[in-house]
Amino acid sequence: MTETPAITEIGDEAAYAAAVQTAVSAAAAYYGEGDSVLDDDAFDRLVRGIAAYEEEHPDQVLPESPTGKVAGGAVVGDVPHTVPMLSLDNVFGPEDLASWAAGLERRLGRPVERWSVEPKLDGLAISARYREGRLVQLVTRGDGAAGEDVSHAIGTVTGLPARLARPVSVELRGEVLMTRAQFEDANTARTGAGGAAFANPRSAAAGSLRAKDRAYAVEMTFFAYGALPLESGEELTARLREAPHSEIMELVAELGANTTASTPVPGVVAATVEQVQARVEEIAALRATLEFGIDGIVVKADLAADQEQAGLSSRAPRWATAYKLPAVEKITRLVAVEWNVGRTGIIAPRAVLEPVEVDGAVIAYATLHNAGDIARRDLMIGDHVTVYRAGDVIPRVEAPVVHLRTGEETPIEIPDACPRCGQGIDDAQKRWRCAQGRACHAIASVRYAVGRDQLDIEGLGEKIVDQLVTAGLIADFADLFSLTREQLLDLDRMGETSTDNLLAAIEAAKAKPLNKVFCALGIRGTGRSMSRRIARHFATMDAIRAADAEAFQDVDGVGPERAALLVAEIAELGPLIDRLAAAGLGMTEPGATGPGAPAADADELPLSGMSVVVTGAMSGPLADLTRTQVNELIERAGGKASSSVSARTALLVAGEKAGSKRDKAEKLGVEIATPEEFAARVADFLA
Repeated sequence: MTETPAITEIGDEAAYAAAVQTAVSAAAAYYGEGDSVLDDDAFDRLVRGIAAYEEEHPDQVLPESPTGKVAGGAVVGDVPHTVPMLSLDNVFGPEDLASWAAGLERRLGRPVERWSVEPKLDGLAISARYREGRLVQLVTRGDGAAGEDVSHAIGTVTGLPARLARPVSVELRGEVLMTRAQFEDANTARTGAGGAAFANPRSAAAGSLRAKDRAYAVEMTFFAYGALPLESGEELTARLREAPHSEIMELVAELGANTTASTPVPGVVAATVEQVQARVEEIAALRATLEFGIDGIVVKADLAADQEQAGLSSRAPRWATAYKLPAVEKITRLVAVEWNVGRTGIIAPRAVLEPVEVDGAVIAYATLHNAGDIARRDLMIGDHVTVYRAGDVIPRVEAPVVHLRTGEETPIEIPDACPRCGQGIDDAQKRWRCAQGRACHAIASVRYAVGRDQLDIEGLGEKIVDQLVTAGLIADFADLFSLTREQLLDLDRMGETSTDNLLAAIEAAKAKPLNKVFCALGIRGTGRSMSRRIARHFATMDAIRAADAEAFQDVDGVGPERAALLVAEIAELGPLIDRLAAAGLGMTEPGATGPGAPAADADELPLSGMSVVVTGAMSGPLADLTRTQVNELIERAGGKASSSVSARTALLVAGEKAGSKRDKAEKLGVEIATPEEFAARVADFLA
């Protein structure tokens, strides 16, 4: 987060003129249907290059240059804004942020008392005008002075109520975007109607907001980031003009509009630039987990007096800036498609790409979901495609950039047999599966089962597993518990000591709790967190096996589709579970009581019903635990582990360098405990 932003080098006047034309055309497409030939990062680099050239050659600046203009000067509108809707200037790291803040304080002649910090949403800026509490008009940002009337979209945007909680006349400003789920639904609707898939959620929202008379409907989401009075004389007018930004956002939420307060990254107030930077890093760390796109963090002087004194430049407020995050979407070329078989027999296509750097990593491969999705998106070999990656999220191909096709692209060949074993393919569901199921790739299934988050059998590395499967000694991980000393000694590089240690580790795995055993089964749609929730809810393997789809939906995070899949896969794994039980593995969850137990029993757990957040470095009895192990401890003690502090948080466990989470907990009145105090509270559940 401290890197210097890259620029496109421009060598002479001809190159400069060409760059300006490219940037203006790209901006027009970006703010229109979203089908720009440049991804966000390439466009930003080009504009920075244009600005650098203009600084060195002020006599050559073209009037159509995108620098210093809202939306690059590419769009206009016919509905005047009550107050200009400006862009934001950017900073690119802690030093930039500190320099910008110091400059603002010099302009004010005093320190900024407090800062507002909130995510910069990756959508389309709009103003929503309410008269006496009723939504009457939607207007895009346009060129900042006037925008386009898109009131026909009223009713398609969640978070933007038709009527506010109070009959006030107010203009809400915010972003319209698509969540990941809405984007998938929009692409299904668009391709089902014969159209090309949207390239990314932002272009989908931009095009859909403007579109009229489409044969299909799409849903979008609104997040407010500000409010203005529409009529003078109302009680609300003075409040909106004089209140700090943070209080205005609380008012907007009270009126019934959507704000980031309902997300894992709510806006916060910080007293110092150091606290601002800490919050920036928190939001950046959560970026990959969000259901909507962000491309930065907005930092503002919170007080209205500071904003008024700082004023505006021609294109941006001087009291606010955008802390830009690395781009998570890039355009590159699809070179080939590989078909791989996973540990559960799922046949998964993988895109082979021309390498491209995304979010600090060079990406050469990306997920392609399934064969049906390839057909729905009309992907072809040779296509330019949009690749998405954020943090540790596996890169995925969003869609082809259809307007860049040359006619030389070729169809993707879909296999008619399992690419690993040649057996038939079960294509009854969206995700294809080898007819042999887990048996097709037993090595991968066993490797997963013995991993650290599952049975954690030390000494059973990949090479040993490969030898055992290849030699026919095991077909699944239940066979591990019937291995003999003589069989292991016959393997390569297995001496008497290593054999005895491995047998001891296999025996120790029998004592693992139900959540570890269930996780080892490798059921699709589950992992360590979901396995813990299922084990805590049902308490025994027998209860899990007896549960129907309706019962599974009582587990946090399990919907109808996942519930049906769980029931089907648990039934399929019945013989394996029977063998595990016969081998003596744990089929109960310590401390869990199951859905039929009296409520009083659950209430006796020390963290019953509590949402607990852990931050900072752990010490004392928790010093050697990973964050995953601490979260497991919270759940064993009856609580729910969370990653962010909110009004629903009951307890914050704060170690050294707790940072802004501790500050927020103090502001909200959340109970705070040291790692040692927390360990004492849950001492009976420490392994």
